[in-house]
Amino acid sequence: MRVGDPRPQHAARQIALVGETLGAARAIMVEGPSGILSVSPPYERPKFISSRNVLIWPNGAQAFLFSSARPHSLRGPQFDAAWCDEVGKWRNDQMTWDMLQFGLRLGSHPQQVATTTPRDTKLLRDLIADPRCIVTKSSTRANQANLAPQFLRDIIGRYEGSRLGRQEIDAEMLDERAGGLWPPDLIERQRRYNSPPFVEHIVSLDPAVGASKRVDHCGLIVLARCQKNEVYVVADETRQGQTPLQWSRHVSDVYHKYEASRLVAEVNQGGELVREVILRNDPSIRFFPVRARRNKLERAYPVVALYERGLVYHLGQFNKLEDQMRHFDGKGASPDRLDALVWGITDLLLKPRRAPNLRSL
Repeated sequence: MRVGDPRPQHAARQIALVGETLGAARAIMVEGPSGILSVSPPYERPKFISSRNVLIWPNGAQAFLFSSARPHSLRGPQFDAAWCDEVGKWRNDQMTWDMLQFGLRLGSHPQQVATTTPRDTKLLRDLIADPRCIVTKSSTRANQANLAPQFLRDIIGRYEGSRLGRQEIDAEMLDERAGGLWPPDLIERQRRYNSPPFVEHIVSLDPAVGASKRVDHCGLIVLARCQKNEVYVVADETRQGQTPLQWSRHVSDVYHKYEASRLVAEVNQGGELVREVILRNDPSIRFFPVRARRNKLERAYPVVALYERGLVYHLGQFNKLEDQMRHFDGKGASPDRLDALVWGITDLLLKPRRAPNLRSL
């Protein structure tokens, strides 16, 4: 994306480099594989003075690093050019942008360029709508000569055609104002009332800690996989207000009711206690522990992509689960049903098979 008149102008002498943070500006814009130091020919490569956050070229031109976390640091300095990176991620985007505009006052025609993933923010929508703004975009595929083949296979194969893929791969500006991570029309599109023959069932557990009405529900979702390697949500067996012994018995009942091949259980809270409670009550359960190393939003994105690719269906309606899906934005209370859903779908479609973690006898 370029902002301003595209006519050739004089060489810039005072430049602002604005990133999400100073660390990001340095790591990506200056020192990264596609940063200024890497792409500059030896005879024109600037010197980076890290103590001052400034680049100085052999001809005397200078570029100063700024952070969207500190928009008022742009008060005072003046420039004839600016490069703004990942504007869609800026913390104080409008204030940072406004402060930069007041500083672009040198030369006969100061200009700025913004490079970013097209996230749906008011600032980006306003810039695109500005008749003075020249917009260019490119897909990830256009850059495939510079990317690892495995990256292309994994990322494009997993996300192509999904909402996240349209944004990150195809550079589409998507309207995110209508709802949460799972739009209502997506859930409705993936609803079925008749099922194909299933080749396996699994039970996915997000255990509760404690046993009062104020404690989170014990999220328990039953999923099934058919021969076409599509996954169906077949039951929501979530419970609340049960002791560990009570919910472990409930897990066992559900496990055998659906003749499940395994139990996938989050063990971030409770750890070994979760496994011990379940296997002590029913040693026949094939127990697969999972531990969160990413936040809930990052774990959910690939699962949303599977819905958008038509690989996950709801067999009937699950109002409480679907309410969590429609409103989930990565914040607020722990979505117990949703957590169990994400773990189960991840196990069935996104992870290679592995040996169960059985208790030593």
